[in-house]
Amino acid sequence: MDSVNTTEARENLAEVINRVTYSKDRVRITRRGKQVAAMVPIEDLELLERLEDEIDLREAKKALADARKHGTIPWETVKKELGL
Repeated sequence: MDSVNTTEARENLAEVINRVTYSKDRVRITRRGKQVAAMVPIEDLELLERLEDEIDLREAKKALADARKHGTIPWETVKKELGL
């Protein structure tokens, strides 16, 4: 994955977008030497979102199975554990 600093990214935004879009490059954006963001092909983002959804669903199913196994869990307890 290539890196560009924020100034380079701003000055060459069209070029960076083209690299990501057509070459499917992943580009890290740095500020003062620290990585702060990334530009990735939309397909990569969509895959990441699908993976996150699958993980969330798996965890929800496990939690539901645990709740059924141990009886119901009060809503207040759920909210507290989730920090809501």
